[in-house]
Amino acid sequence: MNAQLMIQPSFFIDAGIQIKPVRGLFLFKFSEDLQERLENLNEKQRELQLTPDEAVELTGILELDRIFTLLNAKVIAEST
Repeated sequence: MNAQLMIQPSFFIDAGIQIKPVRGLFLFKFSEDLQERLENLNEKQRELQLTPDEAVELTGILELDRIFTLLNAKVIAEST
């Protein structure tokens, strides 16, 4: 098994997370800066230009994205 390092998702809480109203529900979203960073890192990954430090950062952001997806799905399910 190959261990993959990542920046802990909690690292992004102060500056990278917002709670925004979407169709009457309050959902977890990335800040504009964090969303832009995610897009930049994904682009670098597609171009095979991602540094090891950036790969660690991308892994943490993607884990946070998975967490938000699950939380937002629960919020939406509970509202119906």
